[in-house]
Amino acid sequence: MTVAALLALYAAVAALVLPRRLKRAVWTDRAPRLAITIWQAASASVVVSLLLAVFAMAVPASVVGHGLAWLFEACAVLLTDEASLSTTSTRVSLVVGGLVLARLAYTGGAVLLGARRDRRRHAEALVLLGRRDVDLDAVVVDYEERMAYCLPGRNGHAVITSGALQSLAPEQVAAVLAHEQAHLRGRHHLVLAAAETLSRAFPRVPLFEQARVEVARLVELLADDVAARRHPRIHIAAALVRLATGRVPAFALGAGGETALTRVRRMLHPQAPLDRRERLTGFLAVTVLLAGPAIVAAVPGVSAFLAHHCHSFLTL
Repeated sequence: MTVAALLALYAAVAALVLPRRLKRAVWTDRAPRLAITIWQAASASVVVSLLLAVFAMAVPASVVGHGLAWLFEACAVLLTDEASLSTTSTRVSLVVGGLVLARLAYTGGAVLLGARRDRRRHAEALVLLGRRDVDLDAVVVDYEERMAYCLPGRNGHAVITSGALQSLAPEQVAAVLAHEQAHLRGRHHLVLAAAETLSRAFPRVPLFEQARVEVARLVELLADDVAARRHPRIHIAAALVRLATGRVPAFALGAGGETALTRVRRMLHPQAPLDRRERLTGFLAVTVLLAGPAIVAAVPGVSAFLAHHCHSFLTL
């Protein structure tokens, strides 16, 4: 029960404290990939801590200590034995755990299926309105508004309007399309879907709300960095300025948008990347966030295992 309380307390405190700490971090723009990983790890640690707290309340530590095979057998007995289910804590634990998993599965399915449906409809419209440009490796749409975005998915592709082509120089077009290809290759739509799922499944939780916003910003920085490996930063910055007012579909990933001007400054005045010590610190933080709750939950079971087997060994 103590471990369950500790895990539940951590989940509550982390959901409130971590978004403030991570939002104030000044290094995230220098390493957006690592920053995205930390936001994901923080969100996962809260969900996993809650589920492990439920597990710790439902399954005694002595049962965990006797091995996985016995653990599965004990879970089966727990679900079929009316005496085991008669305790209020066990019933509440099973209900809460089931509701959390069901909520995540339902919301995740709704997010993924809804986005897939919208993308499919848009793709069907592009077949009629757009034309494939082999040289650009993108679909060109005759539209005066300056836009460039990608339509992710199994047959994902970049899209650019004729207005953008007329406004941008060829090298700027190449740079912005490299940005969109980075989104497609990195499957950034799945990263955004995961953050959106947690935000919708558990609304008004500060960590999940802030993670959704920050991850959406960071994937754009990451795509900028990937494009900057092959194209001059000045070309990316110039393209962002011209595409800043473009309004892309909500289910697509666009080069412009409200963060464009901030990203322009970042492209023109790049900061030094993280050094080895800073990166190791970040990876250590990810490890602690992911492994910490599991270690705490495992302590009672390991203690019970050692106590039982050490006692058996000493009595031989």
